[in-house]
Amino acid sequence: MNIFKKEPNIKFLNKRFYAFGLSLLIILTGLGVYLTKGFAVGIDFSGGTLLEVSFRDPMNVSKIRAILAGQGMTNAQITQVVRENKFFIKTVSVSGNNIKDDSIEDHEVIARKIKSALMTAEEKTSTQRELLDLNTNAEGEIELFLRSRAVAPEEAREASRLINQVKKNETGLIRSYDELAKAGVKQNTLKQIRETTYLGNFAVLKTEIVGPQVGKMLQEKVTWACIWALLSILVYIGFRFKAILYGLSGVLTLFHDVLVCLSFVLFFRIEMSLQVVAGLLTIVGFSINDTIVVFERLWENLRSMRKENLEVILDKTLNQTLSRTVITSLTVFLTVLSLFIFGGEAIRSFAFVMLVGVIAGSYSTIYQSCAWLKTWEKSLLRRKKS
Repeated sequence: MNIFKKEPNIKFLNKRFYAFGLSLLIILTGLGVYLTKGFAVGIDFSGGTLLEVSFRDPMNVSKIRAILAGQGMTNAQITQVVRENKFFIKTVSVSGNNIKDDSIEDHEVIARKIKSALMTAEEKTSTQRELLDLNTNAEGEIELFLRSRAVAPEEAREASRLINQVKKNETGLIRSYDELAKAGVKQNTLKQIRETTYLGNFAVLKTEIVGPQVGKMLQEKVTWACIWALLSILVYIGFRFKAILYGLSGVLTLFHDVLVCLSFVLFFRIEMSLQVVAGLLTIVGFSINDTIVVFERLWENLRSMRKENLEVILDKTLNQTLSRTVITSLTVFLTVLSLFIFGGEAIRSFAFVMLVGVIAGSYSTIYQSCAWLKTWEKSLLRRKKS
């Protein structure tokens, strides 16, 4: 498939210094943001407590923040899931101290404290009466509770399974006991459930607790993963094309892509998390694959166009592979755009990095990879003459 009727004849190398300037501007601006604000570090690396909460009644960020502030949790970060009545509540410190001073036990306490703060007065009264909230308790806890209320073990197990099945809807909430009857909970068991439980106003869909030592370990592993990936690519490309300058050009192109992606992560205050790292490593794979295709064609052209100037050969190579680059990048871009729009909050940061990375990777394949080879060639020629 070729999107051009005839091979284009664009002088890419003539614009390489403008391309270098644009890349440098983006990266330096990102560096400026990093030095002034730093990364918005996610729970994966900072350690802390993260709760995903779904509410039955309409709720907003300001109201949740006011509720938590009333309980002394003024440092909680609250994010609403777009177009849904769901929220992410994150705390990275228990008492305003640095996260390194906090233990996992401290964060388990803060998770329980957040749940307690979100309860209404009516729900707190029901809890004091030793009634169980079906919306905030897990399947195992519900089973044990029902067994303690004289429900037969088999019936308690089946009822808790059906209750958990009903909760696997978009909101994670049971809105009425009629839903349990429709799900198949036996009438005598349902009667006991009505008398000993209540349906809370919210459900905790996910709880993540990461200790500071785990966060530090993840930072180290991520750093080494990136270093080894880039070194392996350097060695492979250098071996494949029998010249280390190819590998060096490829790795510098990848550095460019990673730094541009990180700059946009800083611009838009995307949390630095394992999703972002996954996106960066995926972009490294995507970009180097595109670059190797260009280098393969360049390898062939260097043999068949021995008398031509290097810049002419590089431009010829880029024009020959331009159709493939555009088609591949556009296909991936549209796929990732769908993930970003429709994939939900869980993968939005990954999709964002991929969106930026696909654009940066395609741009760098055209304006960086061969441009670096041209730079090295001039340096080698000067050294040879001297």
